[in-house]
Amino acid sequence: MAPIHPQLIRELRTEIASAISDFKSYDVPGVCKRLGLADGDSEEAFRSKFKYASNRLAAFPADDLLGVAKLLLQEVSSYRLSELVAKIQELGRPALTEVTRRRLLSVFKSRRLATEMEDVELIQRAWPVAEIPSAFGSTGGILEDIYQHTVRNYDWDNDELLIQLGFLTCSQAQLFRFLEEVTAPVVQTSEAQATLVSELNGHLQHDGFRLAMTGKVSGSPIYKIQQAVLGSPADQGISAALQAFDPGDVHSRWIAAVERRIDDPRGAITLARTLLEDVCKWILAEANVDCQEKDDLPVLYRKLAKVLRLAPDDHTEQTFRQLLGSCQQIVELLGSLRSKLGDAHSPGPKRAKPSPRHAELAVNLSGTMATFLVDTWKARKDEASKASESAEVTDAQ
Repeated sequence: MAPIHPQLIRELRTEIASAISDFKSYDVPGVCKRLGLADGDSEEAFRSKFKYASNRLAAFPADDLLGVAKLLLQEVSSYRLSELVAKIQELGRPALTEVTRRRLLSVFKSRRLATEMEDVELIQRAWPVAEIPSAFGSTGGILEDIYQHTVRNYDWDNDELLIQLGFLTCSQAQLFRFLEEVTAPVVQTSEAQATLVSELNGHLQHDGFRLAMTGKVSGSPIYKIQQAVLGSPADQGISAALQAFDPGDVHSRWIAAVERRIDDPRGAITLARTLLEDVCKWILAEANVDCQEKDDLPVLYRKLAKVLRLAPDDHTEQTFRQLLGSCQQIVELLGSLRSKLGDAHSPGPKRAKPSPRHAELAVNLSGTMATFLVDTWKARKDEASKASESAEVTDAQ
């Protein structure tokens, strides 16, 4: 865990004292003693429970305050304290940026939060609303505000509702709890669940997270937030190269293909081919070479091979001719594999079913070829740039 900022230490002392002051005055000395704080008499606690706790916390080592807070949370329910503890524990760990939070928020703006229950019921499942005070002073807390502005008056859109709950400022643990609840099969129809998970993962992936299927209930997927750690050093290298080339379409396609290797081999194989098509089209566009909408992967690759001088006939060394010929065969086979084993067409009753190992082979081959094409394109541009600079020097002389 990263060092705790002094301001957070002050806030932690305040929240611990506030939670202790919720006990009866005659219980406060015993609570403090159980937490490892200094003894005192009941008379002092009766004068001010908050001050009693604060005086003892002020002398308590800052490094030990987090342990005190955790012990206290075993006895009380305090959303503010539990949120502060969670935020402190998350320091130095992989985190969602504010940009990603806002993009996730936009996913919910134009749709119902839940399709199988009332939105308020979902909110109660995902947030401890009974412990969250109203920002407007309502005696019923934030739950009363929610009813007032989403049931009685309808003047809060989903994004305003989630902002009031703390979507942009809550701990990552609380945000992930909401995302897992909102994608639960009891909350969404099957179609809505699949669409929502796909859209959320499109944003989560940029910060290294994903909603991953961890099981099923009554045949419907259950999703949990996981770090999107790719499977091998080769995956990491491919991912870095493709993200540097195009962090949007190309890298997103690679991540989607990698993530489907286990759970959806057919989809992964289809994405493996689409990834190569993306790379070919991007490089051809940068090279100002026209391609048609109808051009399939083998056609696109042959055009690109001319631009990058990767056709076997472009080389005299037999080893390179064989290697580049094999590359062309791999591209053509990936196209064929997608048609036969991917999910682009109906499989039919006798169609062969790919296993995860087949999907891994197809995706890894596609990623390796895509990286090779991207690196070759960079090399060709560098060669052209150096040749241009050399020509300018010669002309100047």
